[in-house]
Amino acid sequence: MLEVSRPYYLYDKPCDMRKSFNTLGALVTGQMGLALLSGAGFVFINKRKTHLKMLTWEGDGFGLYYKRLERGTFEHPNSGNGYELSYEKLLLILRGIETNKIEKRKRFSLHKTG
Repeated sequence: MLEVSRPYYLYDKPCDMRKSFNTLGALVTGQMGLALLSGAGFVFINKRKTHLKMLTWEGDGFGLYYKRLERGTFEHPNSGNGYELSYEKLLLILRGIETNKIEKRKRFSLHKTG
């Protein structure tokens, strides 16, 4: 489900984890103003930061990834660039690494990355 080439967007408010495909999709289109069928990954974190859901369009249907932590919390970063979330930052969030203290060194890239 996680792909390097896929864009990711983090919903900037706490999300009720009882929401499923349709209501998460409504947040994407209504609140975030993004195209639901774009192939992007849309990430949602609950108020206690113990649950994370990711909704993706996979060409023939929606996929829903759900992770519940038994201990600890997810970081819910304020990106400053809207809802965009880089693949690398998403991996760090899933692994429990605080991204505010990490500095990414410059590297050559054909396309602009976050």
